Amino acid sequence: MLTVWRIIFGLIAFILAIYGLITKKFILMPYIIFFLGLTFLIMGFSELKKEQKTMAPILFIVSGFNIFVAIFTFFS
Repeated sequence: MLTVWRIIFGLIAFILAIYGLITKKFILMPYIIFFLGLTFLIMGFSELKKEQKTMAPILFIVSGFNIFVAIFTFFS
């Protein structure tokens, strides 16, 4: 189930990024970063499930940073 969510969030980020590049609307960047953060969060949970303890904290830190930046740029 985690793989399905990772693919969904990754595809949403990819589609928004392609749309932003084609139309040159960079107002979508917070949404792209947010969905990438969710993708990294799901990847962190799947790494914990596989018991790879070295990669999971790195993915959680990157996810938290991405979500923080997305929320910060959305409201500023």
